[in-house]
Amino acid sequence: MTIETSYRYEQISPKAYEHPADRAATSALHAVPLLDTVIKRLIDLGHEKRLRQVVLGNAVKLGPEQVPEVWRRYVHATTVLDLPNVPDLYAFNGADANAMTLGANHPIIVAKSSLLSSYTDDEVQTVLAHEAGHVLSEHYYYTTALVLLRQFLEGSLPKSLLLGLPVRAMYLALLEWSRAAELSADRAAALVRGDPLDPCRLMMRLAGGALPGMSFEAFLKQATEYQSEDDLFSRNARFWAELRMSHPFAVRRVKELVEWVQSGEYDRIRAGSYPRRGQEPAPSAEFEAAVAAYRAKFTRFLDRTAGDVQRLGRQFNDWLKARAPAGAGGAPAGEPAT
Repeated sequence: MTIETSYRYEQISPKAYEHPADRAATSALHAVPLLDTVIKRLIDLGHEKRLRQVVLGNAVKLGPEQVPEVWRRYVHATTVLDLPNVPDLYAFNGADANAMTLGANHPIIVAKSSLLSSYTDDEVQTVLAHEAGHVLSEHYYYTTALVLLRQFLEGSLPKSLLLGLPVRAMYLALLEWSRAAELSADRAAALVRGDPLDPCRLMMRLAGGALPGMSFEAFLKQATEYQSEDDLFSRNARFWAELRMSHPFAVRRVKELVEWVQSGEYDRIRAGSYPRRGQEPAPSAEFEAAVAAYRAKFTRFLDRTAGDVQRLGRQFNDWLKARAPAGAGGAPAGEPAT
């Protein structure tokens, strides 16, 4: 199948479009005591592989001979972003219009059938371009960890697996990171589509459904009003509502994307002025300050459960010793649900 593309961001670095909050939150996660070690151990125990098997065994792999139009638009999106490799794409039967990228080392993209069948071709490509942005930014590692921790909290993984660890605090930290990562993927979708309003229109539809008479202009006004809310009670309620969400509110995402375009960054990238892979600029003092802020926030999440960072370190070490490679074969196995 011939894939035609009129635009390609050759060797574009994800740092070109990543939201500052995403970059800072990702860097701060690396500083959480032994968090990466625990995630790697979860993956080494095979739970990520089980998750993949559940998806692969109950989904349809798309390609040139399987739903070819969706596949063509998907490959077009990955080509525009100049992805080194095109991850496999699967359709999964589900009622909610959604898609996600999974896999600690080799990502796959899973799109719900309700999205692929009920949305326009342009809207579907916008979603797939969003997921391609996650792939280029390598968000899939922490996304997979987030799914595994959620399954543990919901009882789909054995309770003995992470016994003694502040799982809920780690989960909240990853949710905070996930909300920031979504803002980056929205920007990637805008770059692929060549129209930053396409992701905004899609978010309106995802938020309110395909209702006749919807006004995009009114939705943009709503996003502005939401951002300028100065009532402290409302802002506090908003904070607690978002705390357990993996995605920011739709109106906030629209506002963030519009402000990015207004800053001129979108047009600069479209004109070819962007950092290439391996040529990223050094972190600035402002970036380091943002990392420190997220690190403090994540530490507070962990402190509420673990008591203090030193105690957290001891918990991690005890857990790792109990799960040493020599005894890993006897680790209880759970069947994750998707």
